[in-house]
Amino acid sequence: MLDRLFSKFRHSLLARNAGWMFVGQGLSTLNQGIYFLLLARLLGLTQYGVLVGAGAVVTLVGQYGSLGFGYVFLRYVGQDRQRFQVYWGNMLLVTAVVGSIIVAGLYLAAPWLLRSTPVSLLVCLAAGECLCSQLTSCCGQVFQTYERMSMTATLNLSINFLRMIMAAVLLITMHHAAAWQWGYVSVSISSIAALSAVMLVLVHVGMPRFDLSLLRARLGEGFVFAVSGSTTSAYNDLDKAMLGHYGMSTANGIYTMAYRVVDIAYIPIRSIHAAAFPRFFRCGAEGVGATERYARRILNKTLLFGLAAAAGMFLLAPVAPYLLGHAFAQSVDAMRWLCLIPLFRCFHLSAGDALAGAGYQRYRLGAQAAAVAFNLGANLYLIPHFSWRGAAFASLLTDGGLGMLSWAVLLTLTKRHNEAHLLVPATLI
Repeated sequence: MLDRLFSKFRHSLLARNAGWMFVGQGLSTLNQGIYFLLLARLLGLTQYGVLVGAGAVVTLVGQYGSLGFGYVFLRYVGQDRQRFQVYWGNMLLVTAVVGSIIVAGLYLAAPWLLRSTPVSLLVCLAAGECLCSQLTSCCGQVFQTYERMSMTATLNLSINFLRMIMAAVLLITMHHAAAWQWGYVSVSISSIAALSAVMLVLVHVGMPRFDLSLLRARLGEGFVFAVSGSTTSAYNDLDKAMLGHYGMSTANGIYTMAYRVVDIAYIPIRSIHAAAFPRFFRCGAEGVGATERYARRILNKTLLFGLAAAAGMFLLAPVAPYLLGHAFAQSVDAMRWLCLIPLFRCFHLSAGDALAGAGYQRYRLGAQAAAVAFNLGANLYLIPHFSWRGAAFASLLTDGGLGMLSWAVLLTLTKRHNEAHLLVPATLI
């Protein structure tokens, strides 16, 4: 049995790529886990809450830094790799210009967005996320297009490793730090990672070339991808930004630490989808029926991981205070509230990737926009009344509802596609 599994892994590019992403992200998970422990002890509960509140605001607009051109690259270069240079050059140009504009905008809006947060913290996080991290992410998508997941995994691992090391150094030397101090460290690490990522692409793949007419032609499509990415960030991070806006820094620390565990538990699912995503675009050449069938295959693989993540979070939650400190004791309840989210994400990721691969990204965007609107309305009522518990309940409803809506849209489009193909022979007779 082990021989068959090893043979399947050796001969399946999808399995190898998913394996690379899983190993890379698994090691990143270990680094992240240590990093979160160190950072929680370095900052303390309240300053940690300040940090994540500012980080949530930045994340809401961070996807616009590259204006979706990483996904544009995936779509078009994945189908024709001879077009690499112009899409690579346009991706770099857009990210440098738009990312800088967003950082300047957040600097001007900082006093209104988060009244009690240092402007320097918001600007540092914005530069790191909207400019540097977007460049790193785009470079990862270049290697993802070429199905060289080992490089993508290495990029992710190096960033988390650097953050873990710096958190350890500051904890040993300073014992306690303010959120704004970590902001300076964070943007420095992001800058090093972005420069390294760009150099890796230049060395392994090639030089960029700019084509402004092509850039203008793809702006609309890239913007759709960017809005879609921002809606994902919105329903994941809107609650944290609102907790920060209402000044609930302690509650934000409790809730966000539990959400970090959700993100870690979700890594195997994300690894499989990262490896499979380029193939959804290739299946899309045959229509939505092909991507729907492929989505079912991927869902069968991810459901077991989703169930295991839910069970693990619920059963192991009491261990958290021993690792994080007793100030985070309420994170036990928060982890149990949120334990079903990795399972729900299996459904809306598989259907959403199928819609994107078939060229129906706008439908995916519509479903995600509905999820954002619902999440905003729910949080506006629930957070002032129930603090982080209200945010957790809104998150469960949002992710669960998005999973059902995404599959409903995908199945409807598949049915229409199949009916249209059945009608074609009849009209030709």
